[in-house]
Amino acid sequence: MDFAFSEEQESIRELARGILDKEVTHERLKAIEAGDEWTDRKLWATLAEAGLLGITVPEADGGMGFRFQELCVLLEEVGRSVAPVPVLPSLVLGALPLARFGTAEQRASLLPQLVAGEAMLTAALVDPGSADVTRPAATASRAGNQWKLVGEKAFVSMAAQSRRILVPATCEQGASVFLVDPEADGVSLVESRLANGENFATLRLDGVAVGDDDLLGGEAGLGEEQLRWIYDRALVAIAALQFGVSSRALEITSAYVSERIQFGVPIGSFQAVQHRAADGYIDVQSMRWVMWRAAWKLSEELPASREAAVAKFWAADGGSRMANSAQHLHGGIGVDRDYPIHRYFLWSKSLELTLGGVPHQLGDIGRDMARTGPAERGRVNG
Repeated sequence: MDFAFSEEQESIRELARGILDKEVTHERLKAIEAGDEWTDRKLWATLAEAGLLGITVPEADGGMGFRFQELCVLLEEVGRSVAPVPVLPSLVLGALPLARFGTAEQRASLLPQLVAGEAMLTAALVDPGSADVTRPAATASRAGNQWKLVGEKAFVSMAAQSRRILVPATCEQGASVFLVDPEADGVSLVESRLANGENFATLRLDGVAVGDDDLLGGEAGLGEEQLRWIYDRALVAIAALQFGVSSRALEITSAYVSERIQFGVPIGSFQAVQHRAADGYIDVQSMRWVMWRAAWKLSEELPASREAAVAKFWAADGGSRMANSAQHLHGGIGVDRDYPIHRYFLWSKSLELTLGGVPHQLGDIGRDMARTGPAERGRVNG
């Protein structure tokens, strides 16, 4: 395991940061926040032109063909700039599993459009009827030469904006993942927005008809392996975003307490402020190391479910503390919407709770440790 970035990873970081620092200004974010859609379509197109939307898409499908680690470099930069672009749903929940498990026809029909910035993708991993992502409560039953999907999914990011939604369901052969058109008959979306402005929806399936060509991988019963693979990478991707958010929040806060004068001296000279900032630094560094360890193992296709859960725990726990500290040390200006730090708090809180917060991750890790001891986790959820 080597945490030193390769030349390619450094190039991706420089490219992404150059674009995001230039495009994601406070004024532009305010304009996006005042609109009806969270996504900055112009920025999405710019990332496509730079090739960054296809960072892990195979070269044969029009992408750059990099691994999960390189995607985490991009995710960190997006978190650092709190850029309103759907990299988590589209690049992690959609493109990664399509590139890994999709048939040649599925890849050809969707991935080039994603790379070009012409399509978005997402997945519906949260099932209100099941706490185990590999055993969805939604069902798929055979009806002639089609499948009929019934069930409900919650907190589906960018559902209405996506070309296809990866929907897990249980059929006679076991768990399966279907590619569902959000505009298909029988699909209903109850849309809302998170505190950070991101679009999401509750997805209801009322006998939605899909064909065999809509099965991820082209075969029923492959979903348990596919969902475990997706879930682990989703947790680490959230941790990468949170690390970017928290590290930048610490930078902004450190600069502020160095400049804010009280009683004739910078408040950063007060011992209590120094202790709070030091605790934030420890949290951010802890988030960094557990995230990159998990990302490296996943890039090497090594078992890393436990590492993924640990990374998500630190993203939720350390991320929450860092966000609270940033708000506290800024005082009243921390809640001023004309000052940028409030966005980092809102993003951090959203990422903390996505796919389970601290209690969820600790319970998952604890049950697994009680069952397997130091061995690798065998299942996603207890």
